[in-house]
Parts: sequence; structure tokens; C-alpha cells
Amino acid sequence: MSNIIIGTAGHIDHGKTALIKALNGYEGDSTNEEKQRGITIDLSFSNLSKGQQNIAFIDVPGHEKLVKNMIAGAFGFDYVMLVISAAEGIKPQTVEHIEIINLLGLKDIIVTITKKDLVTEEELKEQEQNILNFLSEYDFDIKFLQAVSVYDEKSIERLKDKLFTIKNSSKQEENFFRYYVDRVFSPKGIGTVVTGTVLGHMCELNEKVFICDAQKESKIKNIQVHNENVIEANISNRAAINLQGINASNIKKGDLITKKGYLRGFDMIDISFCALKEKTLQHNKNYTMFIGSKKIEVKVLLFDSTTSLEKGFATIKADENLYSVFGEKIILRQGNATIAGAKVLNPIVDPMKKNQKRVLLEALDKNNFEEAYRELLNAHKKGLGLISSTQRFALSHEQAIEFGRSLENVFIDEKELIIYPIETKDLILDFIRDIYTKNTYALLSSTSLKLRLKWASEGFIQSALDILEEENFLVKENNLYKNANIKEDFAKNLENIVLQRLEKEDIAPTAPYNIYDDLDLDRKLGDNILKSLTSKKQVIRLQHNLFIHGESLNKLIASMKEIIKQDGYIEIANFKEHYELSRKYIVTYLDYLDNFSNIKKEGNKRVFV
Repeated sequence: MSNIIIGTAGHIDHGKTALIKALNGYEGDSTNEEKQRGITIDLSFSNLSKGQQNIAFIDVPGHEKLVKNMIAGAFGFDYVMLVISAAEGIKPQTVEHIEIINLLGLKDIIVTITKKDLVTEEELKEQEQNILNFLSEYDFDIKFLQAVSVYDEKSIERLKDKLFTIKNSSKQEENFFRYYVDRVFSPKGIGTVVTGTVLGHMCELNEKVFICDAQKESKIKNIQVHNENVIEANISNRAAINLQGINASNIKKGDLITKKGYLRGFDMIDISFCALKEKTLQHNKNYTMFIGSKKIEVKVLLFDSTTSLEKGFATIKADENLYSVFGEKIILRQGNATIAGAKVLNPIVDPMKKNQKRVLLEALDKNNFEEAYRELLNAHKKGLGLISSTQRFALSHEQAIEFGRSLENVFIDEKELIIYPIETKDLILDFIRDIYTKNTYALLSSTSLKLRLKWASEGFIQSALDILEEENFLVKENNLYKNANIKEDFAKNLENIVLQRLEKEDIAPTAPYNIYDDLDLDRKLGDNILKSLTSKKQVIRLQHNLFIHGESLNKLIASMKEIIKQDGYIEIANFKEHYELSRKYIVTYLDYLDNFSNIKKEGNKRVFV
């Protein structure tokens, strides 16, 4: 089904709610306060369908003190229906709504002139021309202009017909689902239900989702689109979602629901902004920021001024994490005044100097991702994760990889989704050369090296090993690399090296992984060596990570039995009098005594039978 969302905009009492009722019969002003005051206070949602076409309406309040509610609804619009009374024309809130939708980057406009029955044909044509002249100052794409009266059924039908000629939603599909909550309910026996507009990607029944602000995972147990149960909701669907295992008190208006792992939250984001005419953003001042349906108090730090600017770059600072994506539009207000509109350029905090950040923001503002990649790689010498490409650049993982391929002097690990400056490979090469120079008998793999170079992906490490093999510095044998200068087969001697190490460590042996690291052995190879030594009874395994030389254990057991002869028992206290060992070792050796038939346990003591 074709889905579009049309939001109303316009001055108070110009007939927005009455127009929606005439189109689909929905009474938007449903609360007692709305009916008593005769104005729309909060957002209302309804729809109009014809065949496989569906139009969702978001009716917003026009009162100047309720502009914050208008902004909360506007982020989800595909098209704006600008409603202007034929009798009054463009009024202050008409202008403010126009400025807000312009700041939000909404370009597709439908102009509906209401109350045409209150003016003459000549006055109506004059009003139409005045409206078009005013709108010509903005970069809007006006789909059509239609004059109506709610008392003229034919004019309403003509408007309906034109609305159904509008194309489907133009929202860009992303590689993950996003959904700003605009209402939260808790119907008895149902659980927590939220409403909002589907962004980014469709969502499905039984799909796992993540509430970013609450840092809680949930599952979709029911979806309704226009009061009908469905198995999925697509982009630009107004959807009610029933969430499993989440209390309604854990979610609030403005919270973002998405897929786990795609968005990281930061208490700072970087923006480009443009203030309205005769207004400026002031440095180090507090503003109210609107992003999606979220409203939050923030501080604005200008990039190029310590006083004020009409446009430029700024950093937004909040007292809580913001979960935003590149290109997302925001509105900044102070009191009841709209001050500026902005675009999120950098939703991820990076360790960068101010000059570096400037180059990055200038590149992002022009969608120059090549320059942006370069600047980010200068700051992330040890790898830039492409897993966050959608949040950072509004690029899917596939697009980010494809774009990375066009860059010179980089290494892209497509499996791990990381891109590295090619010169960073020298760090890996030097690290590996140093190991094999200091320890001629090192025997390592890309997997074991990854455990030491945690910042480097296995694929990047392997590319360095390939170079060292080509240079005849290393020789590969069964996925392990040995020093090419050693001609004899030293693998057979490794058992003796490990055995000698355990013999030296006696009754306080090091954990196996520490031994492997000290000897520069691959962990899988080390495990196989210990298995071989234990099968020959040269080494005894007492615990998962405790292996002891056989002779050392035999001597210790003999000594422990001697303690029993002298004291009549052995326990932790008198064991410690003879051996300065940690509790871990003492308890293990006492437990091992239980394997002997002539030893029995009485409480915490071991005695002879």
C-alpha cells in the first residue's frame, strides 16, 4: 500500500481541524480542554484511504504558545498542508509555521485556502496571489493550491481527488529501524503501547527493538496501523506498537526506539545552523532543542564566535545522551520564540582538535565524505569503525564499504567493518618483527596476535603477516608463523620448553595463557602441547587453568601426608605454616588429596583413614 504523511500547518482558527473532519470525519479536538477552548492543543492523528493509497494526517496546533507541539509532529511529515483562511490571509503563526517547516527541510507543500465562502471570487483570487508571492521567497515545491469550504462538499471532494494524486513517501530508507515516541499508553490488560512514525526501515511483529533513552531491550508483540492489526509497519506509517516487558513509566515522549547496536549516545553533537531573519544564536547560552518528538534543554557553543552568529557551526551540549543521525534536522527555540534551524553534522564525539573538527564539519556540511573520511582517519589511526556509518554519514554498511574502496592508501576489513590508514600497518609489522627478534622460537597466528593487538582486526593483522612472509622474514606452517632464519623443526622441542617452564615454577605454576604469551606461542598450539603432556602424565591438570609438573605434585603430596602424620590432620591453616601459597593453590591441593583412598575429609580437615 502507498503511504504518505501529510501534516497541517497554519494560524490558529484557520480551520485545520475542521478541514480534517470534512475530509475523513475525524474529530481532532477530542479532549475536554480542546473542546472548551475551541483550539487544538496536542497532535491528533487520522487517515484517509482509497484503494491501495493511504494518507495519514497529523493535525498540529496553531496557537503561538503551542508551537512546541507543532514541531514535535512536523519531523514525521512527508508533505505539509499549509492551511490559510481566505478571510484573514497570512497571519503571524502562519509565518512561524512556514519558517519552521523550512528550517526542517520540508519542501513539498500543499496550499489549502479555507473558508472561501466568506469572501468573493475576486477577493479569493487576490488572496491566492498574495500567498503565492509570499511563498516565492522560500524554496518550496508547491504541489497544488486548492480553495475549499467545509460547507461546500464538492470543494472537499476536489481536494480529496488531488490529495490522492500525490506520490508515495520520499523518506530515505536506512539499514535500521528508527521511531520517535510521541505518545505512551498503558491500556488495562495490554501493557505498554507507544505511537509514532516509522523512520529508517520497516519494523515487524516479534522483532527485538531497543529503547535508547531507557537503555532497555524489548520485543514488538503487536502492531496497529490505523487501528488495524498488521504484521509489519513501513516507512511513513503511523504505527501503534505494543512493547513486551517494558513498563510505561520507563518510556516518555521523545524517546527513540531502534535496533540494538546501531546508535551510540553522546551528550554532545556538532551542527550547522542558520538563524531566522534578524535573529542570532548566542555563544554559551541555553536553548530548547527539538529533535524528532524530543524536547530538551541544551547549551550552544559556537565555533567561530564568543558572542553571536547568524549561521555557522556549533556544538550542542546536553545533560543526557542524544541519539541522533547525520543530516537530522533540529529546531532551537528560546522561550516562545523560534531562533534557528540546524542540521546534525557530527552525531558521534571524536577525540579531535578544534582545527581538525572544523575541516570535518566543513566536509560534512557539503556531503564531501571523502574529505570527512580522511579527517576522521587522521584522528582514528587505529581504525575507524564502519559499523556506525549510518549514524555518522547516513550511509548503509554496503555504501560505506563501497565508498571506502574508492579511497587511496587505506585498508578496509569488510568482515569486521573497519577502515585503517595504510600507514598504520607499520605499527603491526614492527610489533611482529619485535616479537620474532626477541624470541627466535616464537610460533604465532593472526588469531593469537589479535589477542595482543586488540585495536587491530584479524584481517588487518593477516595482511601484515602476508607481507612478512613475502619478505621471507616468516615461514607459514599450518596457519602458524615461525622465524624464517630457523631451519630446524623446533616445534618438537616446544613440549620440552613448556615442561621445563612448569618444572621451574614448581607448585605455583602460571596460568596457561600467561605461559603462552611469555613464550610467544599460539593459544591453540599451547593447548595441544598441554594435552600431550597430560596424556603422558608428565603434567597433571588440577583445574581448568591450573597445570602442574608431575614430579612437583608428587613431592607436594608426600609433604602434605607428612603434615598429617605430624599434626594428625591437614587444613588451610597448618598447610600455610609450611608453604607460602595463595588460597587458590592451597584449596586445590587439599581437594586433590580426596582422590587418595587412605585420606578422608572431616569438616575442613583431611585425615588418614
